[in-house]
Order: sequence, then C-alpha cells, then structure tokens
Amino acid sequence: MSYKVYDAPAKLNIFLKLIGRREDGYHLIASRFVRYGALCDKLWFERSSARGFEVTGDFNCPLENNTIYRAYAALSRLYPTKTLFTFAAAHKAVVYKNIPSGAGLGGASSNAATFLKMIDEAANLNLSSETLTRIGAQIGADVPFFLSECESANVSGIGDKIEPFSETLPRFELKTPPIVCETPQVYQAFRRYFSDKISNGAKANELLQMKSADILRGFDPEYLNDLLEPALKSYPELREYKEEGWFLTGSGSAFFRSKI
Repeated sequence: MSYKVYDAPAKLNIFLKLIGRREDGYHLIASRFVRYGALCDKLWFERSSARGFEVTGDFNCPLENNTIYRAYAALSRLYPTKTLFTFAAAHKAVVYKNIPSGAGLGGASSNAATFLKMIDEAANLNLSSETLTRIGAQIGADVPFFLSECESANVSGIGDKIEPFSETLPRFELKTPPIVCETPQVYQAFRRYFSDKISNGAKANELLQMKSADILRGFDPEYLNDLLEPALKSYPELREYKEEGWFLTGSGSAFFRSKI
C-alpha cells in the first residue's frame, strides 16, 4: 500500500517582539507568522518490520529529541488506542529535509504538525483539530500555527495563541546562510545583553493591526525583530549575510524580503 507525500512548509516571522517573560522563564511574544510554502520538507509513511515506531531521515538529532517522535509519544500517551499502535508498529515515518535547521523557519515544528495530521488521516484516528492542537502544543510553541493551516496569523503568548489575519501576502525572497542559530543561545544573549529592550505592548499592538506588506515597507529590520541583535551577537558570522532591505526571521539565520 502506498501513502501520499505531505508537504511540511516553512514559516516567516514578519515581526517578532518580546513583550514580557513568564515566571517559568518563557518569553511572551507578539508576532506575525506567515506560511512560506515555497520551501517544504516532505513526509510520508512506509511499511516497516521493526515492530516499533520509527522515524528515518536526514535529521541530525537523537531520535528521542526528534519532534516527530515526540509528537508520536505525546499522541500515544493521550490516546493509547489499538488502532494507533497497530498502525505505528507496521509503519515508519520518513522525512526528506529541505528546510535548514537553525534558520528560524520552523522546520521541526512544521514536521511535528504535519506528522500529527498525516497519522490522524492514515490511521483513521478521527481526532478533532482542537485535540491535535492540544497535543501539538506539548511539542513546541510553533506547532499550533502549522496545525492551524493559516496563511497569516497574529501569534502571542509563548507562540501558542493563534489568531488568523486576513491579508494578501506579498511574494518573498529567501536566503539561508550555512549557519545554525540555536534558539536557546539567541534568547540567552537577549536576556544577557538586551533585556532592557523588552518591547512596549502598545508598539507591538500597532504592528498586529497592520498588513505584512505595509510592515515591511514601514519599519527597519532592527525594529521588527527583537532577536536580530542577539543573533548577531551570538553568531558574528551572520553579519556577512545581513544586507539592507532584508529581514531576519525568528531567531535566525534565514533572511527574507518581499519581492518588488
């Protein structure tokens, strides 16, 4: 039996403002996420005789840290059904990576979200979108955005609160330097060197009301992404790729701009 191939798209942060911090250390954000379907990982199932759930692909992390495996583990804890275990014992998830790691493009979160949708469909689990989102939020803060299938959304909380935003998106150009920016290290640099630059909530709210094209025309990269300077501080080699008119997405290292 053959299973269809699923696209796991990248995302861009049009802006990313840090507006506070919870007691557990997680930063509160205000951001505009947009789906970037021009760059996708590919996921599918294949038959397997391993008698235990497998994930194969060109990812460079231990299996227990892989977001797809973690999504399966969370799913099996919350919904330990015979249907799920029978399917997982006979199949493996295969990943073909196109989205570079450490680029701020959300590849790992997109993989987890796509896997949850594809196993729900392939194994006939019939889970609601609310259930899938609840599971996804346990894997990573960006996973609910990819589960939402929004083209554009205002994102708040720690990244788990999604509000669809209606707009016509510009076309984007993307460049992905061969630099892996570790998100924890970039946030650590923010806390150490730039914590006095926590964004004003009113300024963030202004951006949340604006269309993405207008935001990119009206503000400079340093203003729009509070993690740009921490990323440059943590990875000085990133400065070589910083050009006028290009914006950093997330915690780096990918830059984007809207096409004219």
